[in-house]
Amino acid sequence: MENKEKKGSIFDSTIEAFQSFLHVPATVTRHGSHVRDCYDLKRVMSAVLVALLPTLLFAVYNIGYQHNLAAGAGMGFWEMVWYGILKILPLYIVSYVVGLAIEFASAQIRGHEVNEGYLVTGMIIPLIVPIEIPLWMLAIAVAFAVIIGKEVFGGTGMNIWNPALIARAFLFFSYPSHMSGDKVWVAGMSAVDGFSGATPLAEATTGTLSHSALEMFIGLVPGCPGETSTIAILIGAFLLIYFGVASWKIMLSSVIGALAVGYLGNAFAEPGTYLAIPAWQHLIMGGFAFGTVFMATDPVTSAQTETGKWIYGFLIGALTVIVRLFNPGYPEGMMLAILLMNTFAPLIDHYVVSSNIKRRLKRATIEK
Repeated sequence: MENKEKKGSIFDSTIEAFQSFLHVPATVTRHGSHVRDCYDLKRVMSAVLVALLPTLLFAVYNIGYQHNLAAGAGMGFWEMVWYGILKILPLYIVSYVVGLAIEFASAQIRGHEVNEGYLVTGMIIPLIVPIEIPLWMLAIAVAFAVIIGKEVFGGTGMNIWNPALIARAFLFFSYPSHMSGDKVWVAGMSAVDGFSGATPLAEATTGTLSHSALEMFIGLVPGCPGETSTIAILIGAFLLIYFGVASWKIMLSSVIGALAVGYLGNAFAEPGTYLAIPAWQHLIMGGFAFGTVFMATDPVTSAQTETGKWIYGFLIGALTVIVRLFNPGYPEGMMLAILLMNTFAPLIDHYVVSSNIKRRLKRATIEK
């Protein structure tokens, strides 16, 4: 009787979530014909968090570096790091407090367990928004992403769009002035008149680039905190593939799609125009690398079939560059490309499976 009363407590899911987080059961299956796998949701989320660490660490440094460069403050390495921590920490506090509060409340209302899915989403969101975004805007965007982009579909594993991108899309369409422009990308410079901290993508639309390819690859350029360093993102990509969490097929096909459209644009470009920007530079500008590695490969919202992954990734890369080249009002196309292909991922899988069934039936008929 006591057990039933305890189980019926309205705080069961919250208590269970903290117990599960702090204590992983040591019970494992050792005998019999059972499928044994080392990965569960908690371990998958942990693997993604580890893969995000290089990007986060570099983002902290680059926030301070860009401020020091723009303000001429003469800061040392650790001063820049500390400045970056102080700037990005409030974003994480808001992201996790608002997001987890809604997750826990939703679990209590439904009487379900609290899933670990938001741990990754909460870490990604501050990395893909401007460092100068007002905290109240971020709080609204997080709430919208968790409620509308996730919980209304049933929670973790049921959403059809990437929640972190839903948050960014909400900010982009609701508060465009805070998501574009030179000043939003460099912390502490929003009140400085005449200051210019244009991102490489913004500069590319004019057909010129003040940053070298090496600077863009390393990440010493203005931009959203987590999207600047291609090398840090590549380290994360290696870890995701090593852990078996993300699909290398989606990553590779996305790169192929971007290069295909980029080189096609180069073939018809006039010198000094956006089309003339070398196709391979699209891979190290803007949010392409981060989106390809950490968001296009989301196992919940991406294609599930092996052939579908190639199609899905190729279309993301191709659409990203198409938006960049032919929509001058929006130089970054990764967000829209991923959200659009999230929508069509089930359709891609449907046709891949249907085609496979028809091929098998045809082969069986011939053999008879």
